[in-house]
Amino acid sequence: MGQTLYEKVWQEHLVQSGEGQLDQIFIDTHLIHEVTSPQAFSMLRDRGLPVRYPERTIATVDHIIPTDNVSRPFQDPEAEAMLQALESNVDEHQIRYFPIGSPEQGIVHVMAPEQGLIRPGMTVACGDSHTSTHGAFGAIAFGIGTSQVRDVLASQTLLMPKLKVRRIEVTGRLRAGVTAKDLILHIIGRLGAKGGVGFAYEYGGSAITKMTMTERMTLCNMSIEGGARCGYVNPDLVTLRYLAGRAFTPIDSIEALQERWLSYASDSDAHYDDRITVDGNRIEPMLTWGTSPDQSVSFKGRIPNSISLGDAKSYMGWQDNQPIAGTPVDVAFIGSCTNGRFEDFLLVSQAIKGHKVASSIKRALAVPGSSEVARRAEESGIADIFRDAGFEWRQPGCSMCLAMNPDRLLGNEICASSSNRNFKGRQGSPEGRTLLMSPLAVAAAAVTGKVSDPREVFKI
Repeated sequence: MGQTLYEKVWQEHLVQSGEGQLDQIFIDTHLIHEVTSPQAFSMLRDRGLPVRYPERTIATVDHIIPTDNVSRPFQDPEAEAMLQALESNVDEHQIRYFPIGSPEQGIVHVMAPEQGLIRPGMTVACGDSHTSTHGAFGAIAFGIGTSQVRDVLASQTLLMPKLKVRRIEVTGRLRAGVTAKDLILHIIGRLGAKGGVGFAYEYGGSAITKMTMTERMTLCNMSIEGGARCGYVNPDLVTLRYLAGRAFTPIDSIEALQERWLSYASDSDAHYDDRITVDGNRIEPMLTWGTSPDQSVSFKGRIPNSISLGDAKSYMGWQDNQPIAGTPVDVAFIGSCTNGRFEDFLLVSQAIKGHKVASSIKRALAVPGSSEVARRAEESGIADIFRDAGFEWRQPGCSMCLAMNPDRLLGNEICASSSNRNFKGRQGSPEGRTLLMSPLAVAAAAVTGKVSDPREVFKI
């Protein structure tokens, strides 16, 4: 019987099988940022331990940086302290660092792929839950906690249980106006926010093979919101074409590595612990209505009547059976490690050209995921299209995805967001309300001032 990609990569990186259910796994690439690394470095210092393989760790700054004014020191003393700690630690341990102002800096899950730092067959770890993004390249990528960041710094290994693998087969193809964000919201809604606990998700099928790498990264990014520890797509020629010529791709031509990289793909006779099939032709644009990513409906949907969902409905201010379309929106946010890539902004720019942000919208932010995204958007004129439409075009960072920088909701504002989490308080206000949706749908909300099906607004 054949093997899945997950089994191949796991076996190749197995250092030893430990007692109980834990294996020791070698980590090829360790990504760090300013939020979860200071405590880990302190733990090393307390034990007198060096960083074992500093050349395998890459650092950048993303979560806490302002997106309007990055002059130092930051106005937030806690953010400034985090950045100073990161700068000190990478200097002490001679770790490659992409600081503010460098052409490589950006959200860690945006800049690492675009620099060619992630490749098929790798194991990747980062002190950030959305590390699952990198599975789009046929890698196995884990979000880890601060103590595990310490372990990787000290030993370049992790103690982990081997996961089961669920194959998610997406047939057909996504229709015009339907995006990878809509697909993953549909999958999470179907399987539940805890449906993937104990699993790695393998995404495949004709709809997946037709996706770009940007779309695959969006899909894998939100695997964690469905409870899966990681998600991945088997490497193919789309993967190889994306990697060709990038700064850290090992060689100028990938032909020499093609056979090896493609060999990591799951065998045709591989065994899966579970399988589900999704009809890609039937997926509609989706958005969340509640306080968990699995509480979602299509734009034609209504708020469910279930009593068990009463807390979420009360927090969000819904009535049973209320249609979600037409709900007024206060804030529009396009960005994050889910949807802050160049192709995301390109897609929206093609739709919003000639449109204007509605006067009722208090803030409309477009925040590139990296310096490279920002550069390409400026050079191509995309940034100007956003500005002309009434969006604030910001500097790279995590921005309004989470409340660790100045970009936050106020009071009980409703935000149409292309980010990944709609938890209570996630965007900075204890009463703030987040509706997750695709960048295209956020743009539709921005120009109409309300929840709107992007296909209708932009005549897709």
